[in-house]
Amino acid sequence: MREIAYAKINLALHVRRRREDGYHDIETLFAFVDVGDVLEATPAPSDQLTIVGEFASQLTDPFNNLVTKALGHLSRSEGLRLTLEKNLPVAAGLGGGSADAGAVFRIVDQLHGLPDDWRTRAAKLGADVPACVESYMCVGSATGTELTPINNDLAATPVLLVNPRIPLATGPVFAGWDGIDRGPLPDGPASAILRAGRNDLQPSAITIVPQIGQLLASLNATDAMLTRMSGSGATCFALYATEEAREAAARKIAAEHPDWWQLSGKLRP
Repeated sequence: MREIAYAKINLALHVRRRREDGYHDIETLFAFVDVGDVLEATPAPSDQLTIVGEFASQLTDPFNNLVTKALGHLSRSEGLRLTLEKNLPVAAGLGGGSADAGAVFRIVDQLHGLPDDWRTRAAKLGADVPACVESYMCVGSATGTELTPINNDLAATPVLLVNPRIPLATGPVFAGWDGIDRGPLPDGPASAILRAGRNDLQPSAITIVPQIGQLLASLNATDAMLTRMSGSGATCFALYATEEAREAAARKIAAEHPDWWQLSGKLRP
């Protein structure tokens, strides 16, 4: 079996308040790109995980890997031998670990079915994991675990993801949020939310990693319809009207910043 762990991006991310439990209430427009990490699975006597790919070396602790944790949250009659091709950078605002966990849930669902409380189990792994299991565009609220369907009029939009190859932990970025509630997500279809939305974590992330500002400026210098940072960074995305415009932008970015990571794809339904 083969599952893509689709890259998650936040087309908009509004931080509303800091909760007493230390987390934050947010409203976000989750979207997923049709590319990402790849998980291959075969039945086995016990669970096994092998990690390959460009960013495999960044996952050195098998017990702190969300793939391993996801397997531990789902009881089964047999084990799984998994190979994870790690194509997405770690701590990059793309939900890479959450996407991997989501792919595990989908694999187990196909083989054995999921328990009725799978959403609760997924949320224990991370606020993004329930959305990553579904991997379709939706609005996330509360800590991001409460999901609402959205009129997705952006499906198949070409997207370019770019990261300066600087890991950025989520905690310090949220800690740097200025605490000002600038209002909820607007109503309407995905395109309206995208245009009127924002990422409230972007200023904090740029303070910690100034290269994000340079990255956004480079993307803005292409023929992009919109550019924005995803999640808590440091990955930024640009949306394009055509694949040709996206590919031209990708070539321009690669020529100007050959050390930056980038990935091209389309928004999923």
